[in-house]
Amino acid sequence: MRAELPPRAELIERYRVADRSHPRVRMNFIASLDGAATHDGLSGGLGNTDDKTVFDTLRLLTDVILVGAGTVRAEGYGGIRFSADDAAWRVHAGLAAQPPLAIVSGRLDLDPGHPVFTAAATRPIVVTHAAAPADRRAALDQVADVLVCGEEAIDPRLMVAALARRGLPQILCEGGPHLFGSLIETDCADELCLSLAPVLEGGLGRRISVGATTATRAMELLHVLRAGDMLFLRYARSR
Repeated sequence: MRAELPPRAELIERYRVADRSHPRVRMNFIASLDGAATHDGLSGGLGNTDDKTVFDTLRLLTDVILVGAGTVRAEGYGGIRFSADDAAWRVHAGLAAQPPLAIVSGRLDLDPGHPVFTAAATRPIVVTHAAAPADRRAALDQVADVLVCGEEAIDPRLMVAALARRGLPQILCEGGPHLFGSLIETDCADELCLSLAPVLEGGLGRRISVGATTATRAMELLHVLRAGDMLFLRYARSR
């Protein structure tokens, strides 16, 4: 018999955060059995409908979706907008109907006319640093709330604190690898939800995290779910 994901209500409980008052950064990634984060250059190439179900569940439970500018471009992000039913569920659960998207970019090489801004249900956020190009920042100010978190580079700790001050303490990070690496290095990654795709990729596929320095962080396994031959692993930081 094919293993299946639990019903939606149970799946929500499996991923629900008990204490939402403290800032928590949850990473969501998919990888092949041999550690590749992409297939044909895209993470979506490794997924299936079950992975999409878990992906949507994690979005349903978050205050804000965090993503790097490179991932927005590579993965074809558009404006994020929940269905009426999901928006109603969130309101009933005490959350905002639509979570904002927070885009991390040091160079601010983002088009203000991109659908990620123009088609969003909630005004997006752009996270950058004080040395970012002033003209690009002014242009993005028209379509997003720009947060300055650092002087010469983005400081993830300042970013998490700034989002929490805006009432967005539960942060879901969807990549990319450099952003994940910076969150590991600064000890800001609290949880990893990893979909393990039952394929071998070979080649020179990128890992789910890329960083300049090694930073070992012990993790505790919270659960394992199975759907077909795909595994869904939830780990939390051991503190």
